[in-house]
Amino acid sequence: LLSEGGGLKGLVQQEPLALSQRPGVGAVRAAQVLAALELGRRSQRARERRPRLRTPKEIAAYLAPVLGALRREVFHVLCFNARNVLVHDARVAEGTMNTCPVDPREVFAAALTSRATSIVLAHNHPSGDPEPSVQDLGLTRHLVAGAQLLNIKVLDHVVMGDGGYVSMLERGLMPDEAREKRRAWSANGGGG
Repeated sequence: LLSEGGGLKGLVQQEPLALSQRPGVGAVRAAQVLAALELGRRSQRARERRPRLRTPKEIAAYLAPVLGALRREVFHVLCFNARNVLVHDARVAEGTMNTCPVDPREVFAAALTSRATSIVLAHNHPSGDPEPSVQDLGLTRHLVAGAQLLNIKVLDHVVMGDGGYVSMLERGLMPDEAREKRRAWSANGGGG
């Protein structure tokens, strides 16, 4: 299965029905294989229940097991308290192979419900290229403007790709109006 499926990543990305139709696999064995792969992914998650994530690199390491090798784009909101402790990780949207419609109400509902003082936006690119698209930049501007109305800081937008990530904060792609506050957060290793 590994050699024919393109390695572990290719196997994880297989649709369950397609995997079950391979000779000698069947529905039960396909479910077992996919369950084992999911257990492996979950074992890579952070051990701490509420980790303190201070840098884009730490955020990418936290997200890699969750967003790596997915077949569809998904959008997460990482909600932080005033000490940059992660209080909630919410998947607020799931899309297709190359797009993910994000409803700002879902983003801010997650932040408000967890009483977050700041958030980090994150999503994956199943193509493997973590370079932010024009749509990603527009969505980020839109969400930063909405967050300012609610007195919530958007610290960064991290785009995960195949083994890498792009931090819009590190690239200087975050909207200007809040860039200085976030730059101080990153320079202080998370502030707080």
